[in-house]
Amino acid sequence: MADAEAAACDRATLSSASPYEPLYGYSRAVRTGNRITVAGTAPIEPDGSSTIGDAEVQAARCLAIIFDALAALGGSPADVVRTRMFITDAADADRVGRAHGAVFGEIRPAATMVVVAALLRPEWKVEIEAEAILPHKPTPAWR
Repeated sequence: MADAEAAACDRATLSSASPYEPLYGYSRAVRTGNRITVAGTAPIEPDGSSTIGDAEVQAARCLAIIFDALAALGGSPADVVRTRMFITDAADADRVGRAHGAVFGEIRPAATMVVVAALLRPEWKVEIEAEAILPHKPTPAWR
């Protein structure tokens, strides 16, 4: 089998409730080998609406979506090695940081938080990305 064919066989994608995934042509998460990359995750409810609440509530929702994606692809929060948090107001840094710290306080992945001018929907205060590396590469149950 050629390298490109082998790579294609070792790739799984996952979709979520975001109405933007099919429209913009991306996946919530992609697993290749022992690595899972989770796309920028906004506070979207299962019906596609936005999560109501402050930046901490919205960050907790983003993280819940990320954890669901990791679990579906064979990972867990403990496998996360990097996160990126995008916030629209620097005053929300502590709120988002508290939500992040509540789940990653012991794991302590490399993390970045940046203030951006805006996110796709005006009511969103935060969007979070994550990258995970699994400690080993078992035969995935998701195949």
